[in-house]
Amino acid sequence: MCRALRDKGVDVLLATTDSGINDSSELERITHYEGLPVIFFPKQFGASFKYSRPFSLWLNRNVASYDLLHIHAVFNHACIAAARASRANRVPYVVRPLGTLDPWSMRQKSLRKRVFWHAGIKRMLTEAAAIHYTAKGEQQTVEQSLKLNHGIVVPLGIETKATEGPKAETDSSGQFGWLREHPYILVLSRLLPTKGLDILLDAFLSLIKGKEFQSWRLVLAGEGPAGYVESLKRRAAELRAGDRVVFPGWLDGEKKEAALMNASLLALPSHHENFGLCVMESLAYGVPVLISPHVNLAPDVEAAGAGWVAAVRRDSLEAALAEALGSARERQKRGEAGRNLALNFAWPVIAGRLCDAYRTVLAAKN
Repeated sequence: MCRALRDKGVDVLLATTDSGINDSSELERITHYEGLPVIFFPKQFGASFKYSRPFSLWLNRNVASYDLLHIHAVFNHACIAAARASRANRVPYVVRPLGTLDPWSMRQKSLRKRVFWHAGIKRMLTEAAAIHYTAKGEQQTVEQSLKLNHGIVVPLGIETKATEGPKAETDSSGQFGWLREHPYILVLSRLLPTKGLDILLDAFLSLIKGKEFQSWRLVLAGEGPAGYVESLKRRAAELRAGDRVVFPGWLDGEKKEAALMNASLLALPSHHENFGLCVMESLAYGVPVLISPHVNLAPDVEAAGAGWVAAVRRDSLEAALAEALGSARERQKRGEAGRNLALNFAWPVIAGRLCDAYRTVLAAKN
């Protein structure tokens, strides 16, 4: 996002904590990251709260030097501190809640979130210049449940250079050679109970009892809570899946690209999904998708004819899988429709929409 904004002429600084970085000893000396100006601050405590007094002090001293802040996330100290500093210095700010304000998300750790809501989150949101949602469905549910009324919708973007042209016939990284003789359904996500993977697994293993589908494989690529991942593996073993269900772990870089380029179908039957970036990445490669109605990209996918939308029930998923796996011609047709849809989500396009939103915010200030 920052690179795309920079390419549109926006002067960007990315300021964040070192949370999630295993070795942060060198970060104080880093001034550029992946070609972007960046500044890291030490997280002092709180795995999710991410308290950083140095970050808060820097914000108080430096926010006035900027025209606008774009705050990504809600329920942590860094975001609360950024909003507070912006208000104190009369600098407009935009908040992207990352799906955390959806009614389903608000029910998770609800007591803690209610405390945060009254301790500063409500003011943070009501006094924001805009709330940045990445899908219309997210905006509608959040505004209805929290009585907010100043949202804008700008989707996430995707890189498209690597996806141009026909699908690869081979795996250049060598990571998926063992799958070349088998068509496969790809899950490319965190392996969490909310993703509906247990139901997908049951539907898949029921379907491949039929001779027509026995060559298919299900690749569950990602990481998640050890107990849940083990439960999926146990379930596969109980149902005698053998090598038909594969757990390659988290994929990125060339491994991720190879997995996407050679997949026949991407599946994300989530009970709740704010956007579903892997869905749009898959479509950019011409790979059709099978998703649930709870993935906020579902209306776009359905309107474009870029895949299948099915309820998170075994019978519904099995029926959709049978239709998708049973026709290579239909998969190709929907994959091509997905590739065309993905062009609307290329980063240059999305960055242009963000710039328009920023201009609107700044014009309202003046």
